[in-house]
Amino acid sequence: MNKSREKLTIPELAESKAQGKRLAMVAVGEAMSAAWAERAGVDIIGIGDSLGMTLHGHENTLSISVDQMIDHARAVRRGAPNTFSLASMPYGSYATRELAVKNGFKLMKKGGVDAIKLQGGREIYKIIEAVANAGIPVMSHVGLVPHRVHLAGGFKMQGRTCEEAIAIIDNARAIEEAGAIGLEIEAVPEEVGRAVNDAVSIFTFSIGGGSSGTCQLLNGYDLIGAFDNFKPKFAKRYGNVSEVATKSFQDFVEEVHSGTFPDDGHTYKMPKEEASKFADALNKRL
Repeated sequence: MNKSREKLTIPELAESKAQGKRLAMVAVGEAMSAAWAERAGVDIIGIGDSLGMTLHGHENTLSISVDQMIDHARAVRRGAPNTFSLASMPYGSYATRELAVKNGFKLMKKGGVDAIKLQGGREIYKIIEAVANAGIPVMSHVGLVPHRVHLAGGFKMQGRTCEEAIAIIDNARAIEEAGAIGLEIEAVPEEVGRAVNDAVSIFTFSIGGGSSGTCQLLNGYDLIGAFDNFKPKFAKRYGNVSEVATKSFQDFVEEVHSGTFPDDGHTYKMPKEEASKFADALNKRL
């Protein structure tokens, strides 16, 4: 744990964009990976409901609840107390203005996060506005919107046509107008990602949206090669944790089956005098 590190603040996010700084964000959902991220100097940790896929084994992000997000957020905060944390509001938790504000407060207070994120643009303008007006630091999401995976026909790149790209930019502007402090740009052509970033003055972070934006995001489990069910085009693997872990488990199984584990180096022993007394005591009982 880096106790001397100072956590980013919301004003500093805005300043980072104005000053052209580059920030790095990873999405993880438990204390151990969060601690690694903080130790590595990651600027922001996202607690995304993608953990429904990476940590819970669901086929998409839709099954996670607010209470589950709170538990994961708490774990991340324990692992990385000095890193800015952004938590996703799960599917269905912000369907109305009242529900969004209620669950937003719940996630902020019980999860201990620094900001929350919804998914959507102009169609949820009033909801973003209500959350922002309640004093909750809120961001939203354009491009590939995982909460609409069924409507989109799967996890597919968005903004392929001029018409789609203009709609994405319009949604980004609506998010800013509604009072959000930032937005995520996901899985769009580089030209669209750049246009979205240029169209708003608020903090932007990109995952699969090209190099534009103040911040680049990768899912931490993609990044370290722990999640290997599939790999999005935009995900770069910097490690191969899955391969290392599988090999370690295989070695353990082989040593147990062959009787070579545990060996003397991994076994507790009584002091010789006590072991002798113990053997005598056992013999007397037999």
